[in-house]
Amino acid sequence: MVPDLSDTALADLLAPAWFLLCWLGYTYYADGERGQRNLTRVMHVYRAIWARQMLERDNRMVDTQIIANLMRSVSFFASTTMFIIAGLIAVIGARERAMAVLAELPFAAASSPLLWSLKVLLLIVVFVYAFFKFTWAFRHYNYCLVLVGCVPAPDRLTADSPKLAERLARIASASAKHFNRGIRAYYFGLAALSWFIDPFLFMLLSGWVVLVLYRREFRSRLLQVLGAAPDDNAPPLRS
Repeated sequence: MVPDLSDTALADLLAPAWFLLCWLGYTYYADGERGQRNLTRVMHVYRAIWARQMLERDNRMVDTQIIANLMRSVSFFASTTMFIIAGLIAVIGARERAMAVLAELPFAAASSPLLWSLKVLLLIVVFVYAFFKFTWAFRHYNYCLVLVGCVPAPDRLTADSPKLAERLARIASASAKHFNRGIRAYYFGLAALSWFIDPFLFMLLSGWVVLVLYRREFRSRLLQVLGAAPDDNAPPLRS
């Protein structure tokens, strides 16, 4: 049987491709090494300052508390993501009931059972990706705590101590980058929900998410408030 390539069917083929193009394209642009000033780069400079200040503190409980608070935030999102994944898997098991609920919406496009399952599968993939990013960020912060413990007392600092501070800043920034990619997956996951309603709406919201993320990371009021960091000689940021 020749498949029906109506406008809606063709849109259902193009929508996930456009979605991936928006997500991967924006990630390449935002996290690339092209020198654009954004929140990630500015905060890396502040983390480098924080790490150097840590060297001069006798009691580094403040530094461990900062990292512990960051770890709690990452842990919360990792746990929440697991609940979302479990819920989506349960939805696949109750496909007929879920499809019946969506069918009652007057503006929702009709989908075959296979296409509907693929839509749920896309959401599962998005949130599995987010879970991996959150857990990897959590492990990075564990390594940051180890580095804090490796730094000697202020009166016993050596010529290699600043290198420990530099490594701490780079690992903390790498953790923040992975956490940011996990949060970014949430944004695109919310856009993917609209595929259940209409593929054209899905494509529209995928592009809208890119605009929102760009404004927040490159043109936000927060970035203006942070301004130029006091010391712009931080080591280059790597993934």
